[in-house]
Amino acid sequence: MNKNLEEISDGKRYGLHDMVRAACNDCEGCHSCCEDMGDSILLDPLDVYLLQKNLKTKIETLIEKKIELRMVDGLILPNLMMDEKTNCCVFLNEEGRCSIHAFRPGICRLFPLGRIYEDGNLAYFLQREGCVKENRSKVKVSKWLDTPELKKNQKFLVDWHDFRKEMEKIVQETSDENTVKTITMFLLHTFFLQPYDENADFYEQFYERLGRIQSVLPR
Repeated sequence: MNKNLEEISDGKRYGLHDMVRAACNDCEGCHSCCEDMGDSILLDPLDVYLLQKNLKTKIETLIEKKIELRMVDGLILPNLMMDEKTNCCVFLNEEGRCSIHAFRPGICRLFPLGRIYEDGNLAYFLQREGCVKENRSKVKVSKWLDTPELKKNQKFLVDWHDFRKEMEKIVQETSDENTVKTITMFLLHTFFLQPYDENADFYEQFYERLGRIQSVLPR
């Protein structure tokens, strides 16, 4: 196991059917994990799709008020914004509750767990310095994730992660700045800015876009 992982976790790996001490009794008014997160809440294409669909808004509106774009390992990716005054997530309401809980991003569903990607597989670990709640109870990982179409979602997460790593490598090995800019903007547009059909299956649309890009990548 990676030494850094040992330092931040309980040293165990969890699968979907394992029990993990993550349940926090519905937070009971606590929202510490929604504070001071900076730009760490990265969004994947599914996260952005669900935000647009459920908030009935366009990506351009989200970028103005709720999402910001930044460079992450050479790629332009979106993350949730923090409120400038409170330094809390912009989706935290006046009662200190998540206003988008039903369609919250994957990283938020996951916490205080983290993901481990290895050889096309996905496992989980419990962050040692994660949730501040004490005496958390055990819950099955799959129940904690509370994710519709979990099997599809697991495959999507692995494929998106692997694709990102592949593109990061291509960008890092490309010396021409104009080419890098073209690649990063094309990826941003393909997976985030180009609208998805809300009445069609997200995963089918994602893999159609992924397939188009992979068909022209150098092998």
